[in-house]
Amino acid sequence: MKPFPGTIGGFARAATLWMLTLGSVAAARQDVAPAPATEAPKAGRAGADGKNAKTKTKTKTKGRRDRPGYYMGRPIADVMSWRGAEWLFRETRIDEEQPEAMLDALEIAPGSTVADVGAGAGYHSIRLARRVGPKGTVLAADVQPEMLQLLRANARTAGVENIKPLLATQRDTKLPDGKVDLILMVDVYHECSDPDVLLAGLLKALKPGGRLVLVEFRGEDPEVPIKPEHKMTLKQVRLELEPQGFRFQKSLEFLPWQHVIVFEKPKPDEKPATPDTAAP
Repeated sequence: MKPFPGTIGGFARAATLWMLTLGSVAAARQDVAPAPATEAPKAGRAGADGKNAKTKTKTKTKGRRDRPGYYMGRPIADVMSWRGAEWLFRETRIDEEQPEAMLDALEIAPGSTVADVGAGAGYHSIRLARRVGPKGTVLAADVQPEMLQLLRANARTAGVENIKPLLATQRDTKLPDGKVDLILMVDVYHECSDPDVLLAGLLKALKPGGRLVLVEFRGEDPEVPIKPEHKMTLKQVRLELEPQGFRFQKSLEFLPWQHVIVFEKPKPDEKPATPDTAAP
């Protein structure tokens, strides 16, 4: 999944897209997306030059004294273009991120409505669609129409029909209010340009008791081979989300490089937890 490409941006073209889509057919059984060799990998990741694959982001201070491009003391990461989509389907990702084990841990019920925010070309959306089954729905939100074209092609190749692509904006994920059981954001949140607005919308989209899951590379670990601005500490994540009304549930730490951080939307008779963390 791309991290909410476009910060919840980035925007050759016809020929490259045709190659990407054609490549998805040959990779169907492994759910592997197309991978043109000439395109740049994910901006900010190890081995990426980032020249063609990233754009700059800005954020409003929302009453704080953050510099442009910062939020609550941390830099907002540069974002990835759809032209780097093949990096999301690299062969090493299974070992590095263990996507099936991560989803197993979330215990997603068949028939659920699940949102993949920052869905990219559908790396996680297709896996989610199989888990929720034909009676469930995956709302796959992304700000880049090119990513959603790739997602549709990959979903057709994989034979799943319960994914609903949503063309989002940086301030509006287009998720329905109060209808979503679980929102998943894999390597996405740290690139969102306006977290306050984004989080308010995500909270509104969840059912009472619904979960928001952020998967983020561990900022506490200097050995994780990712640029610092593409990593987050658990402490910083809690600092940002709990004041927005999310209750911290748990952080799963079994993946090689990433936190799996689970929050929930309190039910009407419950109060949000008081944040007990401070910025690192």
